Amino acid sequence: MSEWKDYKLKDLGFLQRGRSKHRPRYAFHLYGGKFPFVQTGQIREASKYITKYEQTYNEEGLKQSKLWPKGTLCITIAANIAELAILNFDACFPDSILGFIPDKSITVLDFIYYTLTHFQRELKHIGEGSVQDNINLGTFEDLLFPIPSLPEQNAIASILSSLDDKIDLLHRQNATLEKMAETLFRQWFVEDAKEDWEEKTLGELVTITSSKRIFYSEYVSVGVPFYRSKEIIELRNNGSTSSELYISNERFNEINSKFGSPNEGDILMTSVGTLGVAYRVKAKEKFYFKDGNLTWFKDFKELPSSIIYLWLISKIGQEELASITIGSTQQALTIEGLKSISFKIPPKNIIINCAKEFETIISKIDSNQTQIRTLTTMRDSLLPKLMSGEVRVEGV
Repeated sequence: MSEWKDYKLKDLGFLQRGRSKHRPRYAFHLYGGKFPFVQTGQIREASKYITKYEQTYNEEGLKQSKLWPKGTLCITIAANIAELAILNFDACFPDSILGFIPDKSITVLDFIYYTLTHFQRELKHIGEGSVQDNINLGTFEDLLFPIPSLPEQNAIASILSSLDDKIDLLHRQNATLEKMAETLFRQWFVEDAKEDWEEKTLGELVTITSSKRIFYSEYVSVGVPFYRSKEIIELRNNGSTSSELYISNERFNEINSKFGSPNEGDILMTSVGTLGVAYRVKAKEKFYFKDGNLTWFKDFKELPSSIIYLWLISKIGQEELASITIGSTQQALTIEGLKSISFKIPPKNIIINCAKEFETIISKIDSNQTQIRTLTTMRDSLLPKLMSGEVRVEGV
């Protein structure tokens, strides 16, 4: 890496905090216009590019903020420190986010994104320890990052971006497959529903329960993975998770013998905080899960788990779940509320055909997630080697 030089980020482009001057920040008269307003949550949820937003500013909102162009690298410096994503549209964001626009004559946007990704753990560590973890702009401006020549930046960014592009394509394919499943469900269970079809509740169609309580003192460093909402969300999005909690094999076997544990085809769904994220258990998976935060669907009767699962993640299912949430400070889904949801049950031949179609869709989604895991592992393995100079790009 002898040709690499250390640079401050501000010397490689324009670096500035976002702006949201109004206090309180959530003033109704600022919102509802045409200018996207991105917050730390959207950056945390993005894979590489920010493609969605939940709020917009109007002209009054824009006056007390700043509109950043598409292609701005967003870096969170409060709450969720050092989360990174690139704007895929012009947008405003608050002062808890830094915006970086590269000087294209000396650096490459994608290379800076991967550089900060490589140093993300160190950046998070810098901001730890205050009441609310944060990094101020002054501290961030003083940090030095190793940067190679422009051709080598382009070459490294091209390799890593090609992997991310393939990962993004597979994610989009899965989103299309899920919409296809929703269309089929709507057609078979809603639009073509007959008056004489029997109506049953979800509680009659599947066993809905939680888990045996696990205490913090029971966690061990090696054993059977223990999943919370965080891990279920990761599994749902990527098909994999880096679980940080375990229970001993002995404890798992004891619980499993008395209460059982999730089997292939069972469904776990987040029921507190982030609601309605469902995950269908794969073959040979062995884990246990946190009681209270997750709801367990098992022992499927007239409707197979493929139908219940794809209904849960569909727009139709999500709207039904939203209608039965309780709580004001923190919303939740109750087992009794879930059991009360009703379905019109079609004849067996329709159920069989529907389940067959849905299993094909789920199989394709699972196959895509397997590829996503492989590509993600490859990218994560290459990243530190390219950034440290251990692996050099030929022809640069």
